[in-house]
Amino acid sequence: MLASSSRSWAAWTRALLLQLLLAGPGGCLSRQELFPFGPGQGDLELEAGDDRVSPALELSRGLRFYDKSNIGSVYVTTNGIIAMSQPPAEESHPGVFPPTFGAVAPFLADLDTSDGLGKIYYREDLSPSVTQLAAVCVQRGFPEVSFQPSSVVVVTWESVAPYQGPSRNPAQEGKRNTFQAVLASSDSSSYAIFLYPEDGLQFYTAYSKKDENQVPAVVAFSQGLVGLIWKSDGAYNIFANDRESIENLAKSSNSGQQGVWVFEIGSPATASGVVPADVNHGFDDGAEYEEEDEDYDPVMRLGPEDVATTLFPYETLGRRDTDSYHVPSVLSPRRVATESPPELPTARTRSFKLPVERFPQQRPQVIDVDEVEETGVVFSYNTDSRQTCATNRHQCSVHAECRDYTTGFCCSCVAGYTGNGRQCVAEGSPQRVNGKVKGRIFVGNSQTPIVFENTDLHSYVVMNHGRSYTAISTIPETLGYSLLPLAPVGGIIGWMFAVEQDKYKNGFSITGGEFTRRAEVTFVGHPGKLVVKQQFSGIDEHGHLTIDTELEGRVPQIAFGSSVHIEPYTELYHYSPSVITSSSTQEYTVTEPERDGTAPSHTYIYQWRQTITFQQCTHDDARPALPSTQQLSVDSVFVLYNQDEKILRYALSNSIGPVRDDSPDALQNPCYVGTHGCDTNAACRPGPATQFSCECSIGFRGDGRTCQDIDECSEQPSVCGSHAICNNHPGTFRCECMEGYRFSDEGTCVAVVDQRPINYCTSSLHDCDIPQRAQCIYTGGSSYSCSCLPGFSGDGRACQDVDECQPSRCHPDAFCYNTPGSFTCQCKPGYQGDGFRCVPGEAEKTRCQQEREHILGAAGVDVQQPRPSGFFVPECDEHGYYAPTQCHGSTGHCWCVDRDGREIEGTRTRPGAQPPCLSTVAPPTHHGPAVPTTVIPLPPGTHLLFAQTGKIEHLPLEGNTMKKTEAKALLHAPDKVIIGLAFDCVDKMVYWTDISGPSIGRASLHGGEPTTIIRQDLGSPEGIALDHLGRNVFWTDSHLDRIEVAKLDGSQRRVLLETDLVNPRGIVTDSVRGNLYWTDWNRDNPKIETAYMDGTNRRVLVKDDLGLPNGLTFDAFLSQLCWVDAGTKRVECISPGQPSKRRVLEGLQYPFAVTSYGKNLYYTDWETNSVIAVDLAISKETDDFHPHKQTRLYGITTALSQCPQGRNYCSVNNGGCTHLCLATPGSRTCRCPDNTLGVDCIERK
Repeated sequence: MLASSSRSWAAWTRALLLQLLLAGPGGCLSRQELFPFGPGQGDLELEAGDDRVSPALELSRGLRFYDKSNIGSVYVTTNGIIAMSQPPAEESHPGVFPPTFGAVAPFLADLDTSDGLGKIYYREDLSPSVTQLAAVCVQRGFPEVSFQPSSVVVVTWESVAPYQGPSRNPAQEGKRNTFQAVLASSDSSSYAIFLYPEDGLQFYTAYSKKDENQVPAVVAFSQGLVGLIWKSDGAYNIFANDRESIENLAKSSNSGQQGVWVFEIGSPATASGVVPADVNHGFDDGAEYEEEDEDYDPVMRLGPEDVATTLFPYETLGRRDTDSYHVPSVLSPRRVATESPPELPTARTRSFKLPVERFPQQRPQVIDVDEVEETGVVFSYNTDSRQTCATNRHQCSVHAECRDYTTGFCCSCVAGYTGNGRQCVAEGSPQRVNGKVKGRIFVGNSQTPIVFENTDLHSYVVMNHGRSYTAISTIPETLGYSLLPLAPVGGIIGWMFAVEQDKYKNGFSITGGEFTRRAEVTFVGHPGKLVVKQQFSGIDEHGHLTIDTELEGRVPQIAFGSSVHIEPYTELYHYSPSVITSSSTQEYTVTEPERDGTAPSHTYIYQWRQTITFQQCTHDDARPALPSTQQLSVDSVFVLYNQDEKILRYALSNSIGPVRDDSPDALQNPCYVGTHGCDTNAACRPGPATQFSCECSIGFRGDGRTCQDIDECSEQPSVCGSHAICNNHPGTFRCECMEGYRFSDEGTCVAVVDQRPINYCTSSLHDCDIPQRAQCIYTGGSSYSCSCLPGFSGDGRACQDVDECQPSRCHPDAFCYNTPGSFTCQCKPGYQGDGFRCVPGEAEKTRCQQEREHILGAAGVDVQQPRPSGFFVPECDEHGYYAPTQCHGSTGHCWCVDRDGREIEGTRTRPGAQPPCLSTVAPPTHHGPAVPTTVIPLPPGTHLLFAQTGKIEHLPLEGNTMKKTEAKALLHAPDKVIIGLAFDCVDKMVYWTDISGPSIGRASLHGGEPTTIIRQDLGSPEGIALDHLGRNVFWTDSHLDRIEVAKLDGSQRRVLLETDLVNPRGIVTDSVRGNLYWTDWNRDNPKIETAYMDGTNRRVLVKDDLGLPNGLTFDAFLSQLCWVDAGTKRVECISPGQPSKRRVLEGLQYPFAVTSYGKNLYYTDWETNSVIAVDLAISKETDDFHPHKQTRLYGITTALSQCPQGRNYCSVNNGGCTHLCLATPGSRTCRCPDNTLGVDCIERK
């Protein structure tokens, strides 16, 4: 019987192999063509139920997955996942993808096998017949690969049901899914095969317990969390995540057989992502079997129209194409016309491709690891070869010099700046620190913690006085008073910028504001302790220090309304390489609210112990060593909790210097005089009087007097991962990759493989001339060529404008004017035409020319003579249109006019001053080669964007420095007069106003064509601003005298303000607080106003000592509003909460628009046609940029590389509004668009 069964099994296997070999891509996969499964094949069966996870399936052969090898076991789940490690209980049901564990997901959804609703089988199979089946499938998907697996994992979900949730979905009653995942492994690589038989997928969505509604299934792979110390999401690949994609799984393929999908999941090629098969089998694939398959029916061939409609628009990756690429976020299988030359493909030879969404990791290389207490890890970035300034200058501050030494390089701040060289700030300049605080704190004897997250911390430091002011917002009343004694939470900032005594260094001079702090606070006589963890991350792109703080533990309860007093104190800081420690015992006095005429007060004691770890440059042996001990003197301490604002405030005055004799800490403690006898690898911890203790340093163990090195390599053999060698060093260890391997971005060792060729054109690594003059042509491999655009000549790397006027291409009776890349023709006087064809006769005069001739003719004055005094004669521009600024020859008054010459109300100036008038007519479009209108994609980083009549240019910033040599055009729009600019940091879109249309438009900085979002019912749109949180656009209209709002796509327009406006221009938002600010340069009553974003609470902010306020900008990080005034020729800044306090920089020439970034303002100037940088810290213009084209500059904005932190009440779900959500301080207002039809819009506050 057994022999008979074996013969039958072998025959069945041969038949299945023959089916796989004969199968063309047109045939659907039947259930009989799945890999054999069931109890008869030795399968294990997963326990029936919902959200079940199997015991570990131990593998006899190691599985490879992404960059990992030798995975020894896998877990099978009900919900369509094969896990590389046991899933945590909280992730047993589908949730946010990717999960924290490695996962292969052929159909990730909430599935259910309760009450006999299907079965799930799994096994590891080593039999030659099954391994050969897997080899055939892989061979079809990757024909160039020779692959023979030694182990195959077969998992089958048979007739499983969707989880129905609390209310059953009638449409899914009786629906069942059957599918299979096969993991095949050899010694060098692993592949996944997903099989979806015909009619095997009868439902495509399932109820999500997390989202509480139906969500589509997902086909994907995830590496899980990576990192030896710091854990973060690894790479993951999503192949299908919408209904259309899932529905096509059984109908499509990437291997040539419908319903069969093959992926390379573990090899040197998959270190950064799974590689899908990419095979197009033509009709000839089955040619060698044609005689055996005589019943194969011929079919109609596709016509040309079919080919045109089936082309796949996205480029797919080949097997070795492991770099990431972008495809649309809505991923669905698309049909592809296969190549089968010389004939057109047949309907049965169509294949299908699923575009892959790839998320590679982006992490720094980590080679040396030094452990430090519980506070984290000090990473050293030294490789075996000496690093030099030539390749690492970018690691130093722009205000530092880099010097090479025998073993490496070091950075040091230049004169006038202080810091550690990596981070430098101007000496004596005020500093700001911003960050977030989260906590989980028990108060008193309460058993319920108070939890808070994402709370803002802001600190202001007067560095030359060593004073630090720290505020932590939105601290609940139940906790605020009890945190009053914790002044050292902000005191660490005081230590950073303490006044330095001679030869002593504060924290910023040592660490550059890049360090980790862990402090423990013990309250004497009170159970428990509080742990403070702080991560300082250096200076951000805005010039502010950044800090993240976490508080956890228990604090004594302090009664509501109490005050806390802390006496001045001293604290000793002990220094060793890369580690700073301190400990102190302090008193604080709590005075409770007055009761019965008395205010009880009590004095308490608490002890602080902290460890600070940082990265120190060790290559400069000549650098003076720090004193082993320094004393921080805190001369005054002020703490306050504001119950109304829920703000906790700490203020301290600090200095750093030697241990003073009058200090109680200066007793002859053995730790200070060196008689302690601690091991050289131990720290001495001073106690009261002459008491002390010895504590072994991190990386050593012992009693402190004797410390032995911990051999991490022996105690943690796998600490370096696969293909790596661990070398122990005193107090630490080093990981090195074996020969033939290198460190990946994740810090693991991966095989060295050939890199794919680089397309220098798309990666902007070419040396062709700028896109306005040349194009880069990719020629395959790593080659490219450069070619000048029409209208330019040269070798493509340097292109010069061709003077089309030499000889002239215009009519003989026309003037030829050469322009960059083009030219224009204009008929001579006495002729009319387009310049290419001129005939005798005067060109029709414009309205301005006619009016001018009429006035001068009536006065008996020749048109060419100077303008007579005594009466007004209009000025026309070179094209015959009204000049935007008109002046009276006798009175000296000037005013602005519209395109028809009518005076614009409120623009008439006093004699001798000219108003900032805008030209409302676009210059004529040049004939000749067309100027491209597509947006040229921006490289990464922060940029300035500014408008110059018919184009928008970008100017990259490095820190606060303008990279003038890299300035380029972003958008050409020669038929527009672009005035205002605004940038959406979320979608990376630039928005603009055009007064020649008039219109409002936008374009993506990733490239593509610009679009117009508003073109109706506009007069003269000038200023524009965005609320990136609420997704709204605001603009001023100086002709219609109003301020409007709309959604970012131009829909749902509403007039916010239309009274008491004369010449509104600049406008800006404070998105987080829900405020709106704008200028009105009405000559008779110039002012700067503010209102909530819903138009309420309108008020005048500034009205005195203004001339012609033009542009304005709001710095969300400084909470500072600044504007430029063309009348007073000043830039001024205020805090909106204190409008009387104004900072002023005088002597500007003719500023128009302004934007802020970090410590700088950047404004456009009409007098110099330039962008000018102003350093507000020193109130001085520091740099300027003159574009190649010397014409007027208009709007300017900052294109931030990432959005500022914060949210408003419209950030989530549109604030619950049906239409417009308009943020206000601490709330929001729901508003309907103007002229709303129907009753579907609800207004409410």
